Amino acid sequence: MSGVDELYPPAQYGWGWILLAIGVLALIAALAWLVVLTRPRRAIPLAAAPAPVPGLTMDVATVLREEYLGTIAQIEADYRAGLTDARRANLDLSRAVRGFVNEYSGIEAPVLALDDLVRMGVHPALIDAIGRNYYPSIFRRSAPVDPLVGADAARTVVTTWY
Repeated sequence: MSGVDELYPPAQYGWGWILLAIGVLALIAALAWLVVLTRPRRAIPLAAAPAPVPGLTMDVATVLREEYLGTIAQIEADYRAGLTDARRANLDLSRAVRGFVNEYSGIEAPVLALDDLVRMGVHPALIDAIGRNYYPSIFRRSAPVDPLVGADAARTVVTTWY
């Protein structure tokens, strides 16, 4: 066999070179850190708040309430027109109320069970609406609760929430 077909072991470096490489990397990191720490801080100018539009004095909470009151009115109108049944109307009302609570306060009401909401001590109007109107209509085999009563309960939640 000729020498061309033989395998050669990888080149070995001494410990001195490895320590030198680690030292250089540590020095670069220290210099970068030093530059960051000693750099003068610049004040970031804040943009001025936009001037209020004449005639618009509603805050976000008011707009949110009006939006969800409109959603509740639409669900009620669909039920009265026969476009949806009582169970579906109560389900839609439950989703609307839970969505309002989530958007208004950040509480993850759409994914929390009634027991979780009770433990959290949320507004009693929400507990009452879900416990008396929506849960019985959605989860029981008996006749659903009248969605018009559920719509009134939903309006109470939206108008009285914190």
